[in-house]
Amino acid sequence: MKAQWFDSVEKLGRDRWNTAIGDTAYPFAQFDFHLALEQSNSIGEGTGWYPEYLLVTEDDDQPIAIAPTYLKTHSQGEFVFDWSWADAYQRYGMAYFPKRIWAVPFSPVTGPRVFSQLDPTGESQEFGHLYTALADLMTDANKARDFSSWHLLFTKQHHAELLVQKPELLHRVSCQFHWFNRDYKDMTHYFSTFSSRKRKSARKEREKVASQGIHLVRKLGNELDKEEIGFFYQCYQATYAKRGQEGYLTQAFFEQLVDSIGDKVLLVMAFRGEQRVAASWCFFDNHSLYGRYWGCIEEFDCLHFEACYYQGIEFCIERGLQHFDPGTQGEHKIARGFEPVFSHSIHYIEHSGFRDAIERFCDEETTAVREYHQDTHTLLPFKQT
Repeated sequence: MKAQWFDSVEKLGRDRWNTAIGDTAYPFAQFDFHLALEQSNSIGEGTGWYPEYLLVTEDDDQPIAIAPTYLKTHSQGEFVFDWSWADAYQRYGMAYFPKRIWAVPFSPVTGPRVFSQLDPTGESQEFGHLYTALADLMTDANKARDFSSWHLLFTKQHHAELLVQKPELLHRVSCQFHWFNRDYKDMTHYFSTFSSRKRKSARKEREKVASQGIHLVRKLGNELDKEEIGFFYQCYQATYAKRGQEGYLTQAFFEQLVDSIGDKVLLVMAFRGEQRVAASWCFFDNHSLYGRYWGCIEEFDCLHFEACYYQGIEFCIERGLQHFDPGTQGEHKIARGFEPVFSHSIHYIEHSGFRDAIERFCDEETTAVREYHQDTHTLLPFKQT
């Protein structure tokens, strides 16, 4: 195999990209997703995200895999928080930035981080060697440029377990909440698996939304017009504005996605009468729904649960999707049937002293996360079997 770095998707090229990923359906692996990030100025100059895509080819230059990496000058938009690590470096007069992130920007969704025609689902054990080979390349590249670290975020568990066999790599574990389709026929069937009290509570939440005069509409991305995208973007920015921040992504990013991979986008819009009041943006493939962005211009009781969770679950049941990853954090997901799962990241820290300290931190954190994971199982709404 050979490997080559590219600092833009356009230089790498659509044909080589699509050949490399083959039949990979994962929305965040698509050429047009990464092209939209670049062309909309959501990443690149002035954003602190500088792309460096690693293309892997056979000896005859046939593309077989791509690893998306980014040089970062801050830790925003990653969702595996290393602020304390950066602070420690600063206190000791050392530079933590730039660092390398091996991830999908602004997307805390578990999935393949090597997009490859050899393993379109990212599930094969046979091609795990791609991760170990590329990890060595990441380390060599960091050493050559004197970077502090590289970080593989939201990788699949079997890839993390393979990589952590390398003693210089650290394994960090966190907890998310995902929904799994157990051959539900409809929402009535789904709620029938809840205990009586939890079932009544879930139904009341949905009824409360309707009683406030709210109705919801689901549309695929390629059905959206510019006005609807503009409304969603207003909602998206409103979520960040409540925290005194600005959203990372530009409106042009969403507009471009609708034109290019609209068949992988779901928008849920909430109306009160004829007026739009909230929206939730998701991606999906032939297996999973990925909840990503939400916002509202007016607050209504339980609307967040309906727009972000129940509508997504209903969409999965109707489409036969097996899994719903709604993003990071949020114990409130448990009562709606989202189960605790582990998420995994791998970290290379160049400085041996900091590596030892961070390894201790990760070990202690993992113990706490595993206890938390076990405790939250007791809060699930399902009937005891």
